[in-house]
Amino acid sequence: MTGDAAAAFRVGCVGYLNAQPLIHGWPGPVVFDHPSALCAQLAAGELDVALVSAFEYLRDPVYAIVDDVAVAADGAVHSVFLAHRVPLEEIEEIALDPASRTSVNLLRVLLAENGLRPRFTDDAVDARLLIGDQAIRFRAGHGEQFCYWDLGAEWKRLTDLSFVFALWLIRPEVPNSAAIAHALRARRDANLRALDQVIAAQTEFSAEFCAFYFGECLRFNFAEREKAGLLHFRALCEKHGILPSGEASLKLA
Repeated sequence: MTGDAAAAFRVGCVGYLNAQPLIHGWPGPVVFDHPSALCAQLAAGELDVALVSAFEYLRDPVYAIVDDVAVAADGAVHSVFLAHRVPLEEIEEIALDPASRTSVNLLRVLLAENGLRPRFTDDAVDARLLIGDQAIRFRAGHGEQFCYWDLGAEWKRLTDLSFVFALWLIRPEVPNSAAIAHALRARRDANLRALDQVIAAQTEFSAEFCAFYFGECLRFNFAEREKAGLLHFRALCEKHGILPSGEASLKLA
């Protein structure tokens, strides 16, 4: 897709390191924001396509999902975790990060599946959910002062499935959705072929960490394991009253 064609679409993307292999080098303008803000902008029609929390599709499946592209994990993800000072079963309150609907609801599901019922607050001393770049910085700065319950690792232990954190979603009225989906897949493919260049463009995190994070922690596909994981997440959200019962289907572009 040329720069002029890309500029015709209003594109939004999470401003986290985990999105760089999907968006680096995109030839048009991009709105970077937190996941929850992008969800609101996409829902309001202020964006045509956005990389947002996967939960947004489960909550309102009016969108088309760009097939084969996601920010996912098949085990420990390193950047989505519950940082806690006391054993999990002793945690009474957890401070939530409101930026991600997916991670907040994944935490709710995992706690419930483990029979844990802590209270959720805006501020808690002993336990807090962190996501994205903030989580990476927190972990680097606090080290062994906290224990880290990695939500990707716990999901894999519980379900033996991949977990999808973010998806490209296209509004239903957007014309040529197949073309933009193709362009987004091509951008991902080009970036993964030249991952060293994506890594070299990062200014905050070291090349060594980026290589570990992109190569060991994240998956950028939305294939059968990821689709099964997303649908299972929806089923568990229904089970625990987070989502109403409904037909589970994936509309792909």
